[in-house]
Amino acid sequence: MILQEQLIKEIELIPIDKYEELYDLLHHYRLGLMQEKIKQQSSDYSENNLSSPVLEAFNASLTEFDELYQELAK
Repeated sequence: MILQEQLIKEIELIPIDKYEELYDLLHHYRLGLMQEKIKQQSSDYSENNLSSPVLEAFNASLTEFDELYQELAK
């Protein structure tokens, strides 16, 4: 909890006009973490000869969302 409080204090010190850039950075970082987790889970399923259509569909939707977001950000 202390680290979360430190992060909030740091954010409060950032000028408001920079919040959009900060949000984009954090958002893409989080999406990357989610994709890593999904790829690892998919890999685990593959190693055990199990398929996971839900995970594959979710991963595809994340990729599609990220591509759309990149186009809108231009």
